[in-house]
Amino acid sequence: MVKKEEAQKKIEKIEDLPGIGQKTVEKLKESGFSDLMSIAVASPSTLADIAEMTKSTAQKAISAARANIDMGFKTGEDALKEREAVAKISTGSIQLNELIGGGVETRSIFEAFGEFGSGKSQLGFQLALNAQLPESAGGLNGMAVFIDTEGTFRPERIRQLADAKGMDADTALKNIMVARAYSSDHQMLLVDKIRDMIVVDKLPIKLIIVDSLTALFRSEYIGRGTLADRQQKINRHMHDLQKLGDSFNIAIYVTNQVMAKPDIFFGNPTVAIGGHVLAHTSTYRVYLRKGKGSKRIARLIDSPHLPDGEAVFAVTTQGVGDAEE
Repeated sequence: MVKKEEAQKKIEKIEDLPGIGQKTVEKLKESGFSDLMSIAVASPSTLADIAEMTKSTAQKAISAARANIDMGFKTGEDALKEREAVAKISTGSIQLNELIGGGVETRSIFEAFGEFGSGKSQLGFQLALNAQLPESAGGLNGMAVFIDTEGTFRPERIRQLADAKGMDADTALKNIMVARAYSSDHQMLLVDKIRDMIVVDKLPIKLIIVDSLTALFRSEYIGRGTLADRQQKINRHMHDLQKLGDSFNIAIYVTNQVMAKPDIFFGNPTVAIGGHVLAHTSTYRVYLRKGKGSKRIARLIDSPHLPDGEAVFAVTTQGVGDAEE
């Protein structure tokens, strides 16, 4: 009787899977296997190698995970209903919002790339503030997490932006959790910790900002011989971010560096770092460049449903807004 009840017990987290002890759970989470879906879609050999378990034990865990989650098909109508739960954070500019479909949306990775001074970090600061606003004002009544890889975060700029919006600056700063990453592994570990901040600490996180996503990977993996390893880590990092976005309805905003390609004779010789891996894992890609004075030009490069286009916005002491004619 006891065995039957145990068999019928609903499994909701990897700690409940058969044959999975605490040490195994820690090894799995360290490798990015933090939920039932990640276990369900893994191969027995992969789990066995990572967690140092037998293939038969790994297969039992995978089977149990698959039995407790919905992995089947759904209708397009059901997918549309799920899309209704997607929310958007205003950028502060009407023109930019229109270009990207209303704002930076949840359950998606929004990548902004461009040269220094193009407004990537400034847009991140503005989004971190706007995410705290009520929905009627273009926010999500939540908190933001800012992973700083280049020492770009400036609390005094947040205070300046909050004052411009009539918000309490001290409260605005308390609603932004900041961490400086010093290596690519540290950067990936910080993403893993965000889940605990949401599940254990119950923080209402609605936006994750990584500024910049590629800087540390670029400095640590030098030369063609390390390219494959770098791309694999970036791919895993992006998928970890996407999992957080999907699981908790969070918006992901990442900035990216660029490099010049002198062998390009036609078109823009400036390309984003990260190659095809980053291009394919980002949901929205926007190229930012400088204009005259405070003006910035945003070009939508990639989107699942929006046409390519451009928008002009401004970055001033007041924050991100529409450019004056």
